[in-house]
Amino acid sequence: FQTLLCINPPLFEVYQTLLSPMQHHVALIGTKGLMVLELPKRWGKNSEFEGGKSTVNCSTVPIAERFFTSSTSLTLKHAAWYPCETLEPHIALLTSDNTIRFYSLKVPQTPIKVIALSDTEEETFTIKKGRAYTASLGETAVAFDFGPLVPVPKNVLGQRGSEEVLAYPLYILYENGETFLTYVSLLQSTGNLGKLFGPLPMHPAAEDNYGYDACAILCLPFVPNILVIATESGLLYHCVVLDGEEDDEQSEKLWDPRSDLIPSLYVFECVELELALKLASGDEEEPLEFDFSCPIKLHRDPKCPSRYHCTHEAGVHSVGLTWINKLHKFLGSDEEDKDSLQELGAEQKCFVEHILCTKPLPCRQPAPIRGFWIVSDILGPTMICITNTYECITRPLLSTVHPASPPLLCTREDKDVAISPLRILAESQHSFEKHIRSILQRSSANPLLLK
Repeated sequence: FQTLLCINPPLFEVYQTLLSPMQHHVALIGTKGLMVLELPKRWGKNSEFEGGKSTVNCSTVPIAERFFTSSTSLTLKHAAWYPCETLEPHIALLTSDNTIRFYSLKVPQTPIKVIALSDTEEETFTIKKGRAYTASLGETAVAFDFGPLVPVPKNVLGQRGSEEVLAYPLYILYENGETFLTYVSLLQSTGNLGKLFGPLPMHPAAEDNYGYDACAILCLPFVPNILVIATESGLLYHCVVLDGEEDDEQSEKLWDPRSDLIPSLYVFECVELELALKLASGDEEEPLEFDFSCPIKLHRDPKCPSRYHCTHEAGVHSVGLTWINKLHKFLGSDEEDKDSLQELGAEQKCFVEHILCTKPLPCRQPAPIRGFWIVSDILGPTMICITNTYECITRPLLSTVHPASPPLLCTREDKDVAISPLRILAESQHSFEKHIRSILQRSSANPLLLK
């Protein structure tokens, strides 16, 4: 392996690393700052950094260093790379003052775009501990994520022009479980880009708004968008973003192109993660349970869009959505009752794999995951994660949610060849081969226990 050293190392504690979309930079994220490390060039026989040197010095760029130094009470709550791959690298920072700031690596001290998520009066009206009253009620943003590039709806732009404006939908999650939406483009500044819409209504409605301890949000690159909302208690909500519908009262009124017709979130299914292992106290007794909760971070899978990964203080989980195709068929049909999405979700559940457990016993201290990535391998996709003790662990992933392998030449359809009765029997719905596959299919996995 090679060791990358920072020429100007960060003065804050790093709790997360984040690779840029073009894989040329790594963000070193802490609660009191952020620094970007520029990866060196690769060359040589094995395409290694700096030709294969064991130790390589790397240049770093501190982001908003003066801002965090002068504002000692502010903390960094979430950071993400801007998804555009054609522009210079940009990174977005969510701070505890309920503001999202966008920074360029060329001008790292001054934000090029600012989105305020709360009123100025609420920001200045604080209590003695330095937190706003809205924070005590869970009305502060805790995470955000970008969706794929889409044309901005005309009612959002507020203009009559027919020119199409492309922007990234930005979903912002609050601690009380509410989700807001805005559209962001660093190339466009027309209309109401940056205006906050929400909270997005959730169906079916819940009294607790699906939890008061929301901590992470992830937008999967599908159309329509699929949001994953995580809570500190280990609950994951899979939500489908569908266009909002006008009420009967609104349809009777004069149509206004500037009316806020916001989309809705339809909760497709709920998944509960086993953050800590259950210990059996006896042969006939039920497993012992103890309350354990921690923040969860969500990661996309660059090799499989229908799968994502969860890292937390107790290990790593992998979740695969096998109902994507059924959902697209349902939405493409003439079915108008969108509330029946829950019935569709009950037919086929997602796959959850407990890959790594860093807290096997209640007496063990949590060991959070500092770095996470998915790489390709001859035997399939492999997970690479870095623990809090800077130990690198690799684990293969299940191939349940991956597309099937390419068909063999012997299975190629030929119209000139007569179809045999055995092939018809093999391709039937209740064939013997499919029955054996269903028996051998793995539905659970034992995690790797960290010593």
